[in-house]
Amino acid sequence: MDWLLGPFADPAMARALAACVALAFGGAPIGVFLVLRRTSLIGDALSHAILPGVAIAFVFAGFSILWMTVGGLLAGMAVAILSAAASRVTALREDASLAAFFIISLALGTLLVATFGTDEELLHILFGQVLAMKNEALLTVAGVATLTMAALALLYRPLVLECFDPGFLRGAGATGALVHFAFLSLVVLNLVSGFQALGTLMAVGLMMLPAIAARFWADSAGGQIAVAVGLTIAAGFLGLIVSHHAGTPPETTIVLTAGAFYLGSLIAGPRGGIASRIVQLRHLEA
Repeated sequence: MDWLLGPFADPAMARALAACVALAFGGAPIGVFLVLRRTSLIGDALSHAILPGVAIAFVFAGFSILWMTVGGLLAGMAVAILSAAASRVTALREDASLAAFFIISLALGTLLVATFGTDEELLHILFGQVLAMKNEALLTVAGVATLTMAALALLYRPLVLECFDPGFLRGAGATGALVHFAFLSLVVLNLVSGFQALGTLMAVGLMMLPAIAARFWADSAGGQIAVAVGLTIAAGFLGLIVSHHAGTPPETTIVLTAGAFYLGSLIAGPRGGIASRIVQLRHLEA
């Protein structure tokens, strides 16, 4: 028990675990809907898209939680809006325009931080500092999680319907456009929130890996959300424990733990995992 719980006597470890729990309740449900909508890579694209806003805020205000959050949010929303607009007025699909904008954003943000900061500051922005989180950063993460849960309670039905009928929101006119924009806003918000703990590159890992793994354990959207939240909390807890005892970077260890859960689910998950398919095929042969 001391091996498992002892490290959390350190306030930095306790804050890191609290941040992972908050990210679980905010980011995991968003990740599930991205998976169900077959738009998983949007999360990855938008996680890179927030970098220029974070970098500009860093250049002018240093490591200010408030301004880096605002900058990341504005940059992410700008990329989401521009890519959607480009897909509507040109022949490009939204995923193609989003890919173009996020590559530009990633290069621009990296250039800004590399030019006006140090290599260490660039690494902190890209990969996070979960053990150096301040109370105001933790409150930001918790606030975003609370807002996300409240928003999803209102948007749950149209989002679930669109998972089964991809043209639902497009056919709903202005209401559908509003729901789509609100959902993209939640994606950006949670990526900005995750950036506070895991950096711009790692934040999407904790959002998506448990959500993808949950697909192998539950069929319904609600069931997948519950599993994804549980896996995210477990990944945060075990990742911090392993990092503490092994001396590895906590941010990447947390994401790798989530990756291990995904691989285990891929093999042993009862809803389409490799083992279940082998058993099913043998049953059919018999």
